[in-house]
Amino acid sequence: MTLLQHHRLPGIGCSNILARARSQCLAAASHAPSLPVLLHVNGSRQAHLVSRKTGINAISLSGRSRRQDLCIVAEASAAAANVTPSTPRGISVSDVLWPSAGAFLAMAVLGKMDQLMAFKGVSLTIAPLGAVCAVLFTAPDSPAAKKYNMFVAQIGCAAIGVLALSLFGPGWLARGAALSACIAFMTITGSSHPPAASLPLLFIDGPKFHNLQFWYALFPGAAGCAILCLIQEVVVYLKKNCKF
Repeated sequence: MTLLQHHRLPGIGCSNILARARSQCLAAASHAPSLPVLLHVNGSRQAHLVSRKTGINAISLSGRSRRQDLCIVAEASAAAANVTPSTPRGISVSDVLWPSAGAFLAMAVLGKMDQLMAFKGVSLTIAPLGAVCAVLFTAPDSPAAKKYNMFVAQIGCAAIGVLALSLFGPGWLARGAALSACIAFMTITGSSHPPAASLPLLFIDGPKFHNLQFWYALFPGAAGCAILCLIQEVVVYLKKNCKF
């Protein structure tokens, strides 16, 4: 038997040997558990570096996920704090008594002046001054309680009411035009004082004020605010120095 014939025998040829080894490898791989494949490139040192980088990436991803979880918890806590109503703390009896007493004194003084000026048919105890009392005595540090805002808005809005009545007459058109003009006036002059926006409506709907004409810009709004500012100074002093 020649050498060529020997290699052609079944089961002994190189092709049969390679095919059998390949089938055994595939069978072993099919039964093996699925594990991450680690390529050994240029020795074990580079393989160690690859595994190290993989570990660092895993740590960075876990750290990033932890930071995201903390951000979510912080946002949830902030939302819960905004929903929860805040209860006032540290309010003494004097903090409640002096503003209330100041409001009572203000209405008493304005009522006494009404009695003295009853023959003119006008009154100082108007609704806008009640709103001014609430601003001055409960929030004296607010923008609406600033003297500039109060007097500029009171005088300007009252004059706008007189002008709107003279142009459009009594009715919805005069009210709407006066109120929109008051908002624009307070925005342009930077004098935010919400109670002043009711002065034009009071003038348009109050026939007893029509004979005042543009004097309405000074009386009763500006004059009443001057009296209230004096009483406010007394209330602020008592709140700071007479606590109980």
